Amino acid sequence: MKDNTFSVLISIYYKENPDFLKQSLNSVFEQTLRPSEVVLVKDGELTNELEEVISQFSSRYPHIFRIIALEKNVGLGEALRIGLLHCTYEIVARMDSDDVCLPLRFEKQMSVLQKDTSIDITGSFIAEFENRIDEITSIRKVPCEFGDIATKARYRNPFNHQTVMFRKSAVIIAGNYKSFLWYEDYYLWVRMLIQNHKAVNIPEVLVYVRTGTSMFKRRGGFNVFINEVRFQKELLKLNFISVLELTYNIVTRGLVRLLPVSLRKLVYSLFLREKRNLNDQVNAVNTNN
Repeated sequence: MKDNTFSVLISIYYKENPDFLKQSLNSVFEQTLRPSEVVLVKDGELTNELEEVISQFSSRYPHIFRIIALEKNVGLGEALRIGLLHCTYEIVARMDSDDVCLPLRFEKQMSVLQKDTSIDITGSFIAEFENRIDEITSIRKVPCEFGDIATKARYRNPFNHQTVMFRKSAVIIAGNYKSFLWYEDYYLWVRMLIQNHKAVNIPEVLVYVRTGTSMFKRRGGFNVFINEVRFQKELLKLNFISVLELTYNIVTRGLVRLLPVSLRKLVYSLFLREKRNLNDQVNAVNTNN
């Protein structure tokens, strides 16, 4: 008999929107394969509105919903590190507090991990929207096969973090999540790939992700550029990339961080996303799979 038990790991802090959190959690509990537990890390003190949403779900699902309350804000990497240690089950799915899962997400990802026990990470494409979930603005595709993932990871994050499901033991072996501002997940995938942990992405959209001007603001500025350089130096230190690749990444990725928000948004739109017949494309891709 197949073991379908798994945890969902979510981190939240005070700036999150309570309505978005409610929609996100509803999508988790409305899955065709419901999680065995949801571990929600409160990264510091939250607003009363967020606490009210959490209280509602905790009362509704008392045997599934687990809350890990941190006294102060420690950042995403540390919050996820702590949260993962509290996850009961070997299979763990990540979820952001403002995104929406498609109903079959967990069932499809669990099937991948059950069919091939050598796979330690599986993710998927995402469909991005700004205001209405039925008005998709772009699709972020990622490499699907392990070889392509390992190659592309030298230049770009090969996973959409909010879509991943992984084996807890493999993540712990690789050192768990670590604090590395804006690169917490990418840093983890690199360390796992160095250890040759097998990974795949499912070639379909399984999560709807909120975007907008605020997202593009967060991905740019001088401080982000400095951290980009720092991250690339860390990849070089790990012998994951060469000096030539470091230079290429700093020139291409780093300069995008310094662009005005409007130009940065345009670059993402033209080169890093798909925009043709988006709603039809999401439906077609998911129907074919």
